[in-house]
Amino acid sequence: MDNRNIVDCLFVVAKSSKRTYQKLSITYSAIEPPTWTLLLAQSIRAVGFNVKILDANAENLSREEILKRINRVSPKLICFVVYGQNVNAGTANMGGAIYLSNYFKENKINIPISIVGSHVQALPIETLKKEKNIDFVFTNEGVYALRNILKLNDFSSNNLIKIKGIAFRNKDKIEITNPEKIVPNDRMDIDLPGYAWDLLPFKNKPFDLYRAPMWHAEYDFEKRSPYASLQTSLGCQFGCNFCMINILNRNDNDEIGVASNYSKMRFWSTNFIIKEFDKLISMGVKTIRIVDEMFLLNPKYYIPLCEKLAERNKNDSLRIWSYSRIDTVKKSEILKLVRKAGIKWLALGIESGEKSVRLEVDKGKFEDVDVKKVIEKVHKADINVMANYIYGLPGDTKETIAKTFKLSLELCTAGWNTYGAMALPGSLLYKNAIENKIKLPDSYEGYSFHSYETLPLATEKLSAKEIITLRDDAFKKYHNYKPFLKLIEKKFGKKAANNIVEMTKIKLKRKIKGD
Repeated sequence: MDNRNIVDCLFVVAKSSKRTYQKLSITYSAIEPPTWTLLLAQSIRAVGFNVKILDANAENLSREEILKRINRVSPKLICFVVYGQNVNAGTANMGGAIYLSNYFKENKINIPISIVGSHVQALPIETLKKEKNIDFVFTNEGVYALRNILKLNDFSSNNLIKIKGIAFRNKDKIEITNPEKIVPNDRMDIDLPGYAWDLLPFKNKPFDLYRAPMWHAEYDFEKRSPYASLQTSLGCQFGCNFCMINILNRNDNDEIGVASNYSKMRFWSTNFIIKEFDKLISMGVKTIRIVDEMFLLNPKYYIPLCEKLAERNKNDSLRIWSYSRIDTVKKSEILKLVRKAGIKWLALGIESGEKSVRLEVDKGKFEDVDVKKVIEKVHKADINVMANYIYGLPGDTKETIAKTFKLSLELCTAGWNTYGAMALPGSLLYKNAIENKIKLPDSYEGYSFHSYETLPLATEKLSAKEIITLRDDAFKKYHNYKPFLKLIEKKFGKKAANNIVEMTKIKLKRKIKGD
């Protein structure tokens, strides 16, 4: 452990953009810094292990080049970290990791291969049964399990069985060990002590291989890099049926993990987060994403953080975006502070224009919110909105989806995104789909609504084909909607509006539509 010439763990971020985003991957999709990879790397580095990161996605490396680099490093362990631009995208990104793991084994790489990520957390046993070239997986966030594995002299079954929080292949049998705890709130600053920013690749300056979503960069290609992301908290206290974010909090060994059973939030201290922001700012990064799903939830944490960020944003140079539930952003004075902090975009989950549909997925008290008034307040605070909708939720019909689209036109937000509802592994929708024998995607990429193989969850009234057709039609209609383009031109300039129109000309091919 003290021999610095030995690489104990090589974290690999596989390429998945082309499989997931089709032609959008060339120019338009984001290239996200691997946030959880950075956290894990720093965590094990802090207790004495030597680690490296190979971000094949950011560097656009071929499998041959990846193999050469692995042979040069010769680590004790290869660990694929498979999440996505959000935790819900983990399954869709599994294909890249599996493709590389198969290639490594075909080329006689005799190094144990592991995966940490939302898909394997939800389905550890199924993953190992299906993917013969994966040696073991982590059944929750993996912080303590990874540390304990790296202490082993060898990765024999006799040793692995003693490690909590993993599943592994023991000859023809799949073993799953006792659950491991997640990092408790009072240990967040200690056991997850920052980000291994220095291990990321770059071309000319830090973070120049990463690019923000188009909307976050005001639809300007030149503003997309450098780009970074970080978290101020982990998890979510809610349990929406379509979501599997809380699967990282898993603390049991059920064969199918259901994220809503593990609803929990943990926070880093304000001073800790500010130090990370200061590091990024000192490296010239002004475009930053706060990854938390529930950033504006607990005033105890976000108010002091926003106050300190406001001190660093005197010239309004920061361009930050974060997620939030729409029912947490109703107070105008809070929104003013958020804007002063440099948060110029809020991504809000509106989901549906029909209250009964929102209730079907346990969206909670959300039904009491006047969506239009909330959006008006956000806009009045000079904050842009990325509005997120979901087509094909349980209870959805052509009529409710039409109502949702009509609402999106009325709100006319500067950002718009609509997903086809997926029965994501780790969500209650997935478990229900399995129990009711509802058809699910045949591939990992099928869980991405941008992919060729996409297969949204059919509802009682709508087929998967109908849902994705409605989604694709709505995407083109909204982004060519004259009031929307006028808004974009007024806020960001004519070039931005033209970039949006050009983006809509890229047709996503769909297997279920016969393309």
